[in-house]
Amino acid sequence: MSNTATDIDLINGCIRNDRRAQELLYKQFYDAMALICMRYTQNEDDAVEVLNNGFLKVFKNMRQFDKEKAGLYTWIRKIMINTAIDFIRQNQKHLNKVELSRAAEPYTDSEAMQKLDAEELLALIRKLPPSTQLVFNLYVVEGFTHKEIGAKMGISEGTSKWHLSEARRLLQKSLKTLQVA
Repeated sequence: MSNTATDIDLINGCIRNDRRAQELLYKQFYDAMALICMRYTQNEDDAVEVLNNGFLKVFKNMRQFDKEKAGLYTWIRKIMINTAIDFIRQNQKHLNKVELSRAAEPYTDSEAMQKLDAEELLALIRKLPPSTQLVFNLYVVEGFTHKEIGAKMGISEGTSKWHLSEARRLLQKSLKTLQVA
């Protein structure tokens, strides 16, 4: 998504704390950012909390937006993902500190995955433990490396790999359960 004249107007309006510009920006990016927040949280209430906290950060930090470094969508998306990571850290008693240097890669039945619609897949992902869900989303959906995930979450690469392996194992188990039903 490129920076259009409308984006520039919205950015300048938000910098001036213009409530109308903030409302327009919120409406323009709401759907896309809500989907991101839903992928990282366990329920709708948490997703809304992350979404609103993320938009507050967007409005507070709008002066830091640099159109030369990223598009507005990309910049807001990064803030939402980081807000989701912060939310999970704050609301989880402790991260699973399992350390494995080599995590097994369980087989995932691609035919079974294709039969699921987006809502069913989201429901399965949301059933994962929070840290495992976070690593799965960062690696599979967002394309981060295990090294980047480790740095973002304060865990080792091996732990990140374990969470991904665990996510795949749990999703495979859920898929088998759905096929039997």
